[in-house]
Amino acid sequence: MQDEAGRATAGAGSVFRAEGVPAKERFDCWRELIGRTRASEVASPHAERFEAEMRRLELGPVTLLRTSFPSARFWRTPVMVRRSDPEVYHLTLLLDGGLTLTHGAGSRTETFAPGDLHMIDSSDPFDLRAFAARAADRPERRIEAVGVDFPTSLLPLPPDRLRHVLGRGISGREGTSALLADFLLGLDRQAALLGPAEAPRLGTVVVDLVAAWLARELDAEAEVPDDARRRALVENVRTFIRRNLHDPELTPTVIAAAHHVSVSYLHRLFTQQSQGETVAAWIRRRRLEKARRDLADPALRTVPVHALAARCGIPRPSDFSRAFRAAYGLSPSEHRHRALSEHTDEQPCTNG
Repeated sequence: MQDEAGRATAGAGSVFRAEGVPAKERFDCWRELIGRTRASEVASPHAERFEAEMRRLELGPVTLLRTSFPSARFWRTPVMVRRSDPEVYHLTLLLDGGLTLTHGAGSRTETFAPGDLHMIDSSDPFDLRAFAARAADRPERRIEAVGVDFPTSLLPLPPDRLRHVLGRGISGREGTSALLADFLLGLDRQAALLGPAEAPRLGTVVVDLVAAWLARELDAEAEVPDDARRRALVENVRTFIRRNLHDPELTPTVIAAAHHVSVSYLHRLFTQQSQGETVAAWIRRRRLEKARRDLADPALRTVPVHALAARCGIPRPSDFSRAFRAAYGLSPSEHRHRALSEHTDEQPCTNG
């Protein structure tokens, strides 16, 4: 469903697309949506014909933003801070384009490239300039980014410790930074499938992962509450599993060693955080879900069933067939035939 401002509902959030709005109203509409959680002045040399997209996903008190827009400038002055401060942290993962940020009382300027994470505080003045890049799949230049906004009170770390990382660029390609970046991108990909009931839990996980990331950067892990550390560890384990589903040697022992915990602790913690589901059961379910999606993918129709199963970490065809039938009530070949037939039936007919 789409309203008069070009917004459409999508799972637990909404989507804005510029083509659904008159050209002269697009920039103001987009700026208003950004301003709901990122209060600042905004200007753009492309304001007269602003081509942009935005997805907002509400996760309880946490907001996920996925946005694509042309070059723009965002700034927040000391007067604006004194007049109104929502006391919110803004975390951004830059995907494409470039950013320069002048932040805080010291007026330190940082430059960010794709793959960098940075966080700012609404209580601090800033001047952020976004420079669009041209991608091969579109004619116009865009900045691409994923961000999360959440109340400062939710982060279980002393504000004075965070002064060392606010406004600083940190690569999102390794360690806890990469795990946080992967989780944010995964949330964005799944946004349309998420229901309102899942939102608050996922918001909590986002804040836990941000806390774990910052605590590692500040060497302050001991200051993160035990329950937040446990939730972050389980989410890190899930990310590790997703990355390594293809490996048939992926076992609880391997996972525990990679996260420097005992197998018994891993089992106990994972089961507590997964409504009783064991590590092995979660791995098996994810493998079967991936295989089920791949079997239904028209682009993979020529790949043999056993090859798709091996890609999902199940190298023995007999094991795969038995597990797939137990989970879904039909064989892998039957599922593929049914899914691809339905896809063919849905294709529009054309007369040449």
